[in-house]
Amino acid sequence: MSTQNGTASAAPKKEKIAIIGYGSQGRAHALNLRDSGYDVVVGVRAGGAGETRAREDGLATASPAEAAKAARLIAMLTPDLTHEEIFKDHIAANLNAGDALLFAHGFTVHYGRVIPPKEIDVILVAPKGPGDLVRREYERGRGVPCLYAVHQDATGVAAMRAQGYAQGIGGVEAGAIATSFAEETETDLFGEQAVLCGGVTELVTAGFETLVEAGYNPEVAYFECMHELKLIVDLLYEGGLAKMHEFISETAIYGDLTSGPRIINDETRARMREVLGNIQDGNFARDWVLENQAGQPRYKALLEKDLAHPIEQVGARLRDNMAWLKPGANSAA
Repeated sequence: MSTQNGTASAAPKKEKIAIIGYGSQGRAHALNLRDSGYDVVVGVRAGGAGETRAREDGLATASPAEAAKAARLIAMLTPDLTHEEIFKDHIAANLNAGDALLFAHGFTVHYGRVIPPKEIDVILVAPKGPGDLVRREYERGRGVPCLYAVHQDATGVAAMRAQGYAQGIGGVEAGAIATSFAEETETDLFGEQAVLCGGVTELVTAGFETLVEAGYNPEVAYFECMHELKLIVDLLYEGGLAKMHEFISETAIYGDLTSGPRIINDETRARMREVLGNIQDGNFARDWVLENQAGQPRYKALLEKDLAHPIEQVGARLRDNMAWLKPGANSAA
């Protein structure tokens, strides 16, 4: 694995880039590339919100098919499960030998939902942050770290194209790390499921339930198990375990060191390995594709159950009194 800092090939600067989709990442990539001097066209549905916003931002637009036909590098920045249909209906027939197809997440290529022709480059550039952050940091003259990878190198310069694209969106300023489609996809899914989303929310709600079942006030349980989580996450984000330990009490540190391993234990790690195995063998991807093909019945039922949890009602009441969370509360007067 290698890391690029500060400099990278700007090969894509010489070729037109089509950004397919104008959501969070699509908008950030398109604007950053344009402001870096790259030739950008946005491929969006005629009359849609994406087309309107892209034009308001001063970007050239075209249909996805027209954008792909005009470009040498096509960035697929729509949601993962739209890639297969968009590629088949709009992109595949408009690819030429030597073109590059770029993704911001490796899901559809890694799991074989999109199989590009052999005569094109297939690359990945994945900023480690949401689109709004990618844009804000670029405007400040900084950047968000990126992962980049090459799945298929038909031209011999696929890595240079990925690095140049990463440079154009500001990713090289903060460090561009070489990876593979498999590693980016599998670690991203695992992180979401076992730690960042699935793991954290289950831990928070289980802690809340434990305190409430023991007779404690739900509002107090909310503060202890959800509200204060941000304080700890901010410390970890800014300086890792060391900064967290520096800014919490010795009592909290002792409780962390002695009780944490009782919660996250060998059984938990075994479950994590099961989750990872389900990602690695493709079962999660197959389940998710089939779930979407069936109209998402299980997904919708599970989401409804999650949002009906008592912690949501308690939290909504408490947050209503937190003035700093109101829209515009932190803007300058």
